[in-house]
Amino acid sequence: MPSVRLPRAVFAMDPVHLPRLFPDPLMARLRRTAVLDPALVVRGFADPAAAGALAGADVLITGWGCPRLDERALAAAPGLRAVLHAAGSVRSLVGDALWRRGVTVSSAVTANALPVAEYTLAMILLTGKDAFGHRERYRAGHTFPSPADTAALGNLGRRVGVVGASRVGRRLLELLRPFDFEVLLYDPYVDAAEAAALGARLVSLEELLRGSDTVTLHAPDIPGTRHMLDRAALALVRDGGVLINTSRGALVDQEALVGELASGRLSAVLDVTDPEPLPPGSPLHTLPNVFLTPHIAGSLGNELARLGGIVVEELERLARGLPPAHEVRHADLTRVA
Repeated sequence: MPSVRLPRAVFAMDPVHLPRLFPDPLMARLRRTAVLDPALVVRGFADPAAAGALAGADVLITGWGCPRLDERALAAAPGLRAVLHAAGSVRSLVGDALWRRGVTVSSAVTANALPVAEYTLAMILLTGKDAFGHRERYRAGHTFPSPADTAALGNLGRRVGVVGASRVGRRLLELLRPFDFEVLLYDPYVDAAEAAALGARLVSLEELLRGSDTVTLHAPDIPGTRHMLDRAALALVRDGGVLINTSRGALVDQEALVGELASGRLSAVLDVTDPEPLPPGSPLHTLPNVFLTPHIAGSLGNELARLGGIVVEELERLARGLPPAHEVRHADLTRVA
């Protein structure tokens, strides 16, 4: 019986991520499934030290810090047939030449959606009690709030508006089910029946902004969504409303948002901004009604192993002649991240 030829794989990313993406048990599975050198991590496709491995590569295992996969990459890896991305979006990674060649592309974006949804759920619950504002006032005054101070707070019946039934948006909708929220959804690619199955009521963006206590963004960063929350849209959000953005900073007109926040009319939880990182002088660093985090909602620390696990499973499928379970198609990039 002839032996099965194992695919030849090469890592291409910033090597600092490799041990967290592929801790020992996952690395052992990779080495049983493919021929690869765990000590070789490509940072540039013109690197002479990587030329031999790339010339024979069937699969690139990519991650944050991987060079763009363009004509130079294809010239270095003429036999390439699959890219398995141990991170989220491939939009900025994969060039047109790779799509034209018909290389299969897979992404671990589904695994990355879970921690973003978890972070968002936590922020919805905390902002429903104005936890961050109370923290600051308690630090300054050392007294408990009065019933009058908390009369408008609480998570019972709070109306949450989810913008985008993306992977993160859908995972968040699942996580919201056990709570006593009313959930609105805006997504032009979803109909009312699907929204109801997801646990939400489908509405227009205007209705969502007007009717929600908390607005959370989970739409992709594509030309059609740039500044989808502009000055006019932000003005629709009710007084005391909360904006949560764990998607991309470009979805919001940041100058208009700063104006609303500086007035005290709205508050925000921002894990992403435009630009990133913010310049030191940005008002978002110091406004008391802004909870600002440095793009941490996605996978970090031990959560990175989830991404590596997806890649290992995809490589095992390819080795058995099966299609990837998390394939990214070029046509989909017009409406997904």
